[in-house]
Parts: sequence; C-alpha cells; structure tokens
Amino acid sequence: MSERKEQQHPFYEKTLESKAIFAGKVISLQVDTVLLPDGGTATREIVRHPGAVAVAAIVDNKMLVVDQFRKPLGKGQVEVPAGKLDPGEEPESAALRELEEETGYRARSIRHLQSFSTSPGFADEIIHLYFADDLEKGDVRLDEDEFLTCEAITLEEAMAYIQSGRICDAKTLIAVYAWRMHTLTGSF
Repeated sequence: MSERKEQQHPFYEKTLESKAIFAGKVISLQVDTVLLPDGGTATREIVRHPGAVAVAAIVDNKMLVVDQFRKPLGKGQVEVPAGKLDPGEEPESAALRELEEETGYRARSIRHLQSFSTSPGFADEIIHLYFADDLEKGDVRLDEDEFLTCEAITLEEAMAYIQSGRICDAKTLIAVYAWRMHTLTGSF
C-alpha cells in the first residue's frame, strides 16, 4: 500500500525520528518516535525482516514437512518448508528454491495462496504461502548451518501434530488448514 494512502488512515502515526539499534544477518531493529493522532508522541520498537516464503507441498495425499530445532522456542518444530527471501528475490522463485533445498522435491507448478504478516505489532515480516502438488523428487541441499529431517504426513497426522503442539507456528497452521479446506471442498 502506498505511503500516501496510509497517511490518510485516521490513526496514522507519523515518524518523527528513527534510530537504528541493531543490524544482523536476518533482522534489524529500529526504535521510532511517532506522532500520535491526538498530538502526543510514543515509541515504537520495530523489527525489520526481508520477508519469507512457505510451501504447502502435497505428494501422494501427504504434506511435506520438516522437523527442526527452533532456538527461540527451545524445542523442535514440525513446519512446512520455508525460508527468507534473498535480496531482490521474487517470492515464487524463493518458494521453489526452499522447497527443493529442504525436501529435495521440485515443483512443476506452484500457486500463491496468501501473503500475511507474522507479528504486525512489532515486525514488518511478510510470509508468502504457496501450494504445490505437481512434484518430482530431486536432491536435498541444506544450508551449511541447517539441520532438519523431512517427512510426508497425512492430514490426520497434521491435525494430531497441531493438537500435541508439534505444529504451532502460523505459517504451518495456515498451510494445514488450507490443505484441509482443499481436501474437503476442492478449493481454497
């Protein structure tokens, strides 16, 4: 959405000052001072992220998922294949790349389902979710600091993983429920 259109929002917060706090490999953090609609000021801590992709990939009526340890949560997670966008990379290309790197499967075609913000209260990350069900097996090519296993699970197993907390991240929850809707109705 354009900056001009956002400025027309009745609760628009104009940035008065922005201070860079941290710049890392994946995220950066800034602290903004903003002018509130009532004339007061407030501080906003903002995490900047390049964006990411995720793929709900179905092969033989099973969803491809990866199991990996997530340090911020301190536990293993079952998730759909996903990863961050490289500078200048188009989301569809990133989705195809991440699917192959993490699962070894190549998608002959891919369909965009939805783009969504992960935590709009403090972060600008957008995840672009894709669906693929026309796949061919290739080779897994993990990043050097990436450790995971890939498996194909049924819809019933996915729902059980949600119940048990093995699946609890937003992108995978959305992917599973989209797959469920597609299975039940034939559409998304």
